[in-house]
Amino acid sequence: MSSMKDREEGFERKFVFDEELRFKASARRNRALGLWAAEKLGKTGADAEAYAKEVVVSDIEEAGDHDVFRKIRKDFDAAGVNQSDHQIRRTMDELMAQAIEQVKNS
Repeated sequence: MSSMKDREEGFERKFVFDEELRFKASARRNRALGLWAAEKLGKTGADAEAYAKEVVVSDIEEAGDHDVFRKIRKDFDAAGVNQSDHQIRRTMDELMAQAIEQVKNS
């Protein structure tokens, strides 16, 4: 009976660890995405950093990446930045893979 309890607790710890990793990686990815988008929008320095923070904060609107994507898409459209939905999503995926590696290695 105790081995079943140990397995259950092990799964719970793994779940908590994985969720923490996902949260940290998402925040890191969103910051990098914000800096990427800021560059496309012509923002530099403090303006680029402020924009990156806006992107990070935009992720709390709903579960998943849709809120972040919508912010970038809306801002690109308003500024006339020519990036397809596919290009934005591909960049999001690439930056997430980098962020996961960075979080795992830190």
